[in-house]
Amino acid sequence: MKVTKTNSKEYSWGQKCKGWHLLNTNELSIIQEIMPIETQEVKHKHSKSQQFFYILQGQATFIIGDKKYKVDKNQGMHINPNIIHQIKNQTNENLEFLVISQPHSHGDKIIENE
Repeated sequence: MKVTKTNSKEYSWGQKCKGWHLLNTNELSIIQEIMPIETQEVKHKHSKSQQFFYILQGQATFIIGDKKYKVDKNQGMHINPNIIHQIKNQTNENLEFLVISQPHSHGDKIIENE
């Protein structure tokens, strides 16, 4: 089956952010997400899931541990399990990206207390 945002399940999260489950199995998740201007995810980690973020549009700011990284269009960021991380859109344009999780990360999110 051909997969697009239009024929995938949409959901909302965080501060007006949206995602589309392009592939959603227990072992692998591929989600396309959009983060509007000046939005961010909470700091968290996953006990089992590794994740790979690939930027389709805009620039992401990742906070990984105590380090900050800027990741541009056509670049990616890999995050191993048990690593505290956060993605932010600190620009004046929407941020669009793919997040690939193995295994599926839903239900495996541990929010980090600030």
